[in-house]
Amino acid sequence: QVQLVESGGGLVQPGGSLRLSCAASGSIFSILTMGVGWYRQAPGKQRELVAEITRGGSTNYADSVKGRFTISTVNAKKTVYLQMNSLKPEDTAVYYCRGSFTDTYDIWGQGTQVTVSS
Repeated sequence: QVQLVESGGGLVQPGGSLRLSCAASGSIFSILTMGVGWYRQAPGKQRELVAEITRGGSTNYADSVKGRFTISTVNAKKTVYLQMNSLKPEDTAVYYCRGSFTDTYDIWGQGTQVTVSS
């Protein structure tokens, strides 16, 4: 089985940048075949997709983060990054890393808090 652990969250001023990391461990074959994504959930709001790389290799971003956030992977997907630039207070949320193996089977990290405030 594959496990995911997020890191890199914290407090940043509006306009600043953060890079979130998601470390994957377990079956190399499973890691190579999984889709990966970043989601976030703010208080009182629904969890939403931020960015993803699908199992088919396509990349999708939420409209609210296009041009500001970038998802990428290195080391055969063992690390998934979310580079966040030009951060806004409305980006404040708990960010979760997700690995997708089928339409119904996925795994989640425990989340990392991102707070954008002056």
